[in-house]
Amino acid sequence: MAENNEFIREVDEDYRREQILKIWRRYSGVIIALAVLLVVGVAGWRYWQTQQLAAAEAASVRFDAANRLARDGKAEEADKAFTALEQDGTTGYRLLARFRAAAETAKTDTAKAAGEYDALANDSSLGGGLRDLARLRAALIRMDGPNPDPALANLQSLAAGSPYRHTAREMLGLASLKKGDYEEASRWFDQIVADPDTPRSLRERIEVYAAIVAGGPVTVTEAKPEPAAPPPPITR
Repeated sequence: MAENNEFIREVDEDYRREQILKIWRRYSGVIIALAVLLVVGVAGWRYWQTQQLAAAEAASVRFDAANRLARDGKAEEADKAFTALEQDGTTGYRLLARFRAAAETAKTDTAKAAGEYDALANDSSLGGGLRDLARLRAALIRMDGPNPDPALANLQSLAAGSPYRHTAREMLGLASLKKGDYEEASRWFDQIVADPDTPRSLRERIEVYAAIVAGGPVTVTEAKPEPAAPPPPITR
């Protein structure tokens, strides 16, 4: 019985070997081509990764250099460096350069800087969080301008539920305080307090704002001067 089992096993192995040889003879070209493509694909992927890493490192060096120029007060040179990085840097650093360039522009030309942030806010290729950040920065710039209403409308939209709602609510509350609308200011500050995700530092500032609101508007009355005392009698 053992000899029969051994014979059957050998027959099965010979059969499998023969089938494998038939498959190899028929598809050997395809198998070799697929193997070559796999090797070339892996090598190409590794090469692309290396190139991307090198490009990112080079862009990082250029971004740091542009930041140093800005810190040193060389605004014109910094602007040129950021602009160049926007054009030929890697994707991430192109975006960083656009935000950084707008921030630098705001130091000298607020209207132009707000426009640059508008362009970022309207860029559909960016994620929602980055577009909201650009909207926030543009609104903060325009708040002190001659027509702050559009900026306040943008802040109200951001205050409804964006990642930057805390800052938007704080700015809206302060704007209401500035106008003397204490009820409106209190409403925005209450929203900040009720939000469980409000940062601790902002909660501490809210205590100061709440004290201002509780005090209400300050009325300054002009003191009337007391009548002058009559001159002393003249004795002769």
